[in-house]
Amino acid sequence: MNSAAGSGVEVAAIDTPALGDRSYLAHDGEIAMVVDPQRDIDRVLDLAAERGVRITHVLETHLHNDYLTGGLALARETGAAYHVSAADQVAFDRVPVSDGDNLEFTASARIQVLATPGHTFTHLAYVLAGAAGDPVAVFTGGSLLFGATGRTDLLGAAHAAELARAQHASAARLAAALPDQVAVLPTHGFGSFCAATPAASANSSTIGEEKARNPALTLGVDRFVAELLAGLDAYPAYYARMGPGNDTGPGAPHLSLPHQAGPAELRRRMAAGEWLVDLRSRRVFAAGHLAGSLGFELGNTLAPQLGWLLPAGTPVTLLGETAGQVATAQRELARIGVDRPAAIATGQPEDWAAGEPLASFPVRDFAALATARRERPLTVLDVRRNLEWAAGHVDGAVHLPLHELAGRLGEIPGGELWVHCQAGYRAAVAASLLQAAHRQVIAIDDDFGHASQAGLPVVMEPVVTEPTARDRVGVGAEAAHLDPEARRPGQ
Repeated sequence: MNSAAGSGVEVAAIDTPALGDRSYLAHDGEIAMVVDPQRDIDRVLDLAAERGVRITHVLETHLHNDYLTGGLALARETGAAYHVSAADQVAFDRVPVSDGDNLEFTASARIQVLATPGHTFTHLAYVLAGAAGDPVAVFTGGSLLFGATGRTDLLGAAHAAELARAQHASAARLAAALPDQVAVLPTHGFGSFCAATPAASANSSTIGEEKARNPALTLGVDRFVAELLAGLDAYPAYYARMGPGNDTGPGAPHLSLPHQAGPAELRRRMAAGEWLVDLRSRRVFAAGHLAGSLGFELGNTLAPQLGWLLPAGTPVTLLGETAGQVATAQRELARIGVDRPAAIATGQPEDWAAGEPLASFPVRDFAALATARRERPLTVLDVRRNLEWAAGHVDGAVHLPLHELAGRLGEIPGGELWVHCQAGYRAAVAASLLQAAHRQVIAIDDDFGHASQAGLPVVMEPVVTEPTARDRVGVGAEAAHLDPEARRPGQ
């Protein structure tokens, strides 16, 4: 909890580490406003109840592309006014707000609306000011982040450069309009793919600090645009569905657990092409799992990675050691529109297999790879993204980003296959996909920095500065995401 000095308002951050995002509850002890709420609004309602405050305003800085909002559901639940940019074309009633508007929040605080296009065409920032009109904090959404800015290609690659220039101008506007001591409160930048470049690791910042370190405020516009565009790499395919979903106003998710499936039902679901997702740790999964199931270890990368790879509309059954493990995964997936698993199964894989043999694959490190490579023919498969590969990769490795793997299995050489990523999570997912496709696979669970230490030759390649739409969002129908012109104001 941080006090916005001079406003009589305290601001509480509501973190969503799995998506790298942050929402805010700001209150004066009686009434509250919420900025950029996630879809699971029970967290917001619980915090408001804990503080003993009534939510009267819900504000969106933009229509998000990385998660489904809880804004409309929260406003309906609490009777709060729902503030969304007047330029956004939405299918629900809202209180439209535009640049220069002033919102009365409390007796001692008000909100000024500033247009800050860049991350989207219609992006807004909300300045929290005290009774005397002095700004004390600014909710910057996906615009000005900690040491970074929001990416500008989510509405289509054709608009990335135009929006990058707008992003630079918006950052300059905030820096010129607000005193150095004003707190910067972004939504993205805590690991979110919405950040154009990795954000600073700090947990707080001010306008003055951003003036000193943020590329949007330290570089000229041409260099800023060039560097931002050069740093854009792939982002999850499910982003294509979030914008349209937020246009229509999603409801709150249903988080009660589905029914428990027995071994026969699990086999039927797998035979029908559904995904059985095992949430146990990746090493435990590798040691023994239901044949054909896919390993997505429960943690902060589950939702973005599973959401990225799961074909739209494919039913999911969650397998976990406990009901609590499954419930956590269900909540995280609901934030990105993967609603209501078809079924769940808890316990151990022996319970799910009903006597059938379990599948497994070896787990090794880069030192073991170096030894094996000297002894026999094998293929090294690197499943990292394009910019990671360009920054350094094992000489002779095959590169196939994880999000393209399912559609390009035929391109992978036969025989013994060692798969790696940057730290092990994606390699484990890839190994489960490859094993389900009947490939001989070994997963490397190790930090890529150890590759050269193990004696493996690591080489670099020039960075691709203009990734294609296919590079950014994956293969197939997901690459053709929303019509970017539908999200441009006035059209």
